[in-house]
Amino acid sequence: MSSPTPSNSNTAPKGKHPVDLHVGKRLRHRRWMIGMTQQQLAGAVGIKFQQIQKYESGANRVSASRLWDLAQALSVPVSFFFEGLEDQGVASEADETLNPDLLGDKETLELVRAYYALDEEPRRRLLELTKALTEQGSGGQIEAA
Repeated sequence: MSSPTPSNSNTAPKGKHPVDLHVGKRLRHRRWMIGMTQQQLAGAVGIKFQQIQKYESGANRVSASRLWDLAQALSVPVSFFFEGLEDQGVASEADETLNPDLLGDKETLELVRAYYALDEEPRRRLLELTKALTEQGSGGQIEAA
């Protein structure tokens, strides 16, 4: 009886499983969103910050118990780390089209934090405005309302 082999017909870097990469991205994203450093997160779960770096890069796989600890420290359900995965365990289309360095940009991080600091209604309106500008192909010229 042969053992099943995982489907790795995606573009993940050699030796890194796409689910591990996705979980690492979600971990980094949530940590940034709440303004926590790798050192602070590592201290909260009782490991060294280098291990957090390895998790975030997808170099090391996160065990179930460690994922539980990380979710508790970041105040999210464990399922948060898997949001956006397709049925086959491949990163979502949005993840594939975004430049991976984009979320590492300080300006992007500030923009995302400011966006989530807004109340629901202004946040929804800003999103609609952004979508409309993107559809128009506007290069930044915004007409007065």
